Amino acid sequence: MAGVETHWTEFGRGPRGALLIHCSLAHGGSWAGVARRLSERLAMRAFDLPGHGRSADWDGETELQGLSAEIAASLAAEMGGGAPVDVIGHSFGATVGLRLALERPELVRSLTLIEPVFFALALADQPGLDAAFEGDTRAITAGLASGDHAAAAQAFTALWGDGTEWDTIPEPQQRRLADQMHLIAGSGPALYEDAGGMLRPGRIEAIACPVLLMEGGASPAIIPAILDGIAARLPQAERVVVEGAGHMLPITHPEPVAEAIGALLSRS
Repeated sequence: MAGVETHWTEFGRGPRGALLIHCSLAHGGSWAGVARRLSERLAMRAFDLPGHGRSADWDGETELQGLSAEIAASLAAEMGGGAPVDVIGHSFGATVGLRLALERPELVRSLTLIEPVFFALALADQPGLDAAFEGDTRAITAGLASGDHAAAAQAFTALWGDGTEWDTIPEPQQRRLADQMHLIAGSGPALYEDAGGMLRPGRIEAIACPVLLMEGGASPAIIPAILDGIAARLPQAERVVVEGAGHMLPITHPEPVAEAIGALLSRS
């Protein structure tokens, strides 16, 4: 897909097609808990992003979010057979879903954005957040800058993970996470600099499909600021907070996530 050997997992046998886009450092199988609860309503395809799971690695040059959106578009067009599909994304995958909805709106029937890490949006709308967010991410940035990808991975999982302590993660998985940190660096132009031009005036506002915005009540402070910005541009979007959940709510809280998505499907 889009020149990248792409692996995907299929879930469910429902009447509607859905494309699931996972977060950074995960894989399509991470949607299993949510997908199991939607299996009678959706026929789902959860693909592995470049450099993740069993898909081929990122080439290190192509703009990563744009490449991922191209793959998503190819899969959505194939599985929809000309009909739009429901697009469900988490974290970086949610920013890919947003870009897909902007660039190929005819492919998207509904859009669920779970904690999209579109930092540029929040920092443009609320520049006062910059210092605190820089503090939150300093250890990640320092590890990437120094080439200490193990330290960067440890800091990344502390901020964006499911609460698992780094020292309890098996060493092979620690090494895999460290080896994937080039993908975190590669996502920077899109997430921090808006490489996809999604913040150009009127772009997000033009989304016409039903939109669900979802966040964990215990997530980093930048997340509600991002969703505030999207909600301001899409006042018709529904917003759901899963209390007690953090950034990894599709994995840690699959039941309320699936319930909210199911409600969106009933309305669209």
